[in-house]
Amino acid sequence: MLLAEKLANWTHKLKYSDLTPEAIHETKRRFIDSLGTSLGAYKADPARIARQTALGVKAGKDGAGSIVVGTNHRTTPDLAAFANGAHIRYLDYNDTYLSKEPAHPSDNIAATLAVAQDAGRNGKDLILATVIAYEIQCSLCDAASLRAYGWDHVTYGAFSASLGACKLWGLKAAEMVHAQGLAGVCNIATRQTRTGQISMWKACAFSNACRNAVFAANLARQGFTGPHEIFEGPKGVFKQLTNCTFDVKLGSKKSGYMINKTYIKFWPAEYHAQSSIDAALQLRDQFMADGYKPADMQKLHMESFEAAVSIIGSEPEKWRPTSRETADHSMGYMTVAALIDGKLDRDSFSPRKFKGKKYLDMLDRTTIAEADDLNKGYPDGIPNRLTLTMKDGKEYSKTVKYPRGHAGNPMTDDEVEYKFRTLADGVISKRTQDQLLDAMWNLDKAKSVADLWKFKVS
Repeated sequence: MLLAEKLANWTHKLKYSDLTPEAIHETKRRFIDSLGTSLGAYKADPARIARQTALGVKAGKDGAGSIVVGTNHRTTPDLAAFANGAHIRYLDYNDTYLSKEPAHPSDNIAATLAVAQDAGRNGKDLILATVIAYEIQCSLCDAASLRAYGWDHVTYGAFSASLGACKLWGLKAAEMVHAQGLAGVCNIATRQTRTGQISMWKACAFSNACRNAVFAANLARQGFTGPHEIFEGPKGVFKQLTNCTFDVKLGSKKSGYMINKTYIKFWPAEYHAQSSIDAALQLRDQFMADGYKPADMQKLHMESFEAAVSIIGSEPEKWRPTSRETADHSMGYMTVAALIDGKLDRDSFSPRKFKGKKYLDMLDRTTIAEADDLNKGYPDGIPNRLTLTMKDGKEYSKTVKYPRGHAGNPMTDDEVEYKFRTLADGVISKRTQDQLLDAMWNLDKAKSVADLWKFKVS
């Protein structure tokens, strides 16, 4: 059996009754978290431009189409997936999964919500399709690295989002195989998106995969055929992208589902740095309690694992960020900002901060190195160790493996709601926040999701 056939058959057969209560509850939390990150990004240029692009196209039939987040406008599902995905992703604050290939699986929500609305589905349908998309993407990430060969993780997203869309549009398994071929062959993305000085495209790389995935599923449901053997073929994924063949293990009610193994972000930062930020804040509490101030810091040495060093610590651009997108992928800057300010929030990524002299001076006294013992702790955790030396020679050291929000140290429901409200404040009213939270906590009871995320921004 071809891998695309295996993925299609599993997707086609899975029913809502096969889901665990834990997977259902976690899906609700991810809708809350994703809408929160969307609202936090609402006024940012990438989100605004993507939104305006989608608002320029109206769905063809009354009642059809998909909502552009924060508006009453219905556009085509592929454009809604693109626009909403840019909102979810821009702040680099949406959820994460780390394995042989890293991922942000809530990116898939842009596709599943858009198609559920266009297809007239209910809340249980949307939950099921979202669990499917998470399962497919994270299982592919477990199977083989794309990053090692210069390709981007969003390449796997075309497969996961297309299968989520296929489930909602009710495609047969054979049609789902064609959809994977159509989505996969034209969404092979290079990792240049995340290399050097990072641009606005980082916010849209996966949302573009969602757009392609939804477009592919829509073609397949009308009988359009796609390239055969998208994984195994002589020019397929195995030979061209991963340099290995692989299989995947998919979830069940007995074994559970991948969505419960993924992590919600506690800080608006690239995930490999979450434990470094956590350690920095703990160190700051220690030295402040001893009577020191941030101005007393002399040098900082960071030790980490290969993925963190290579992705967010090795390039010269990461030590002199010139954009928000680069700053939130600079482990050195984010750790220094946490040490100096005692927090890391959206304001930490304003130019006056990441170009500020006191941050850059400390960044010049910061080093990073890969450590064998920390490599052994990844990807089960994300172990980072900081050694901070004060001007009088006193040293502080802290290692964190499971930062707040990790599956090994999960956030509570109250913390998820608090994160949502902090991102929604100033964008929508408290009354609207309450209504949206109620709708998402009760998503499994919704007879229709046609108006989910339809609201007016203040």
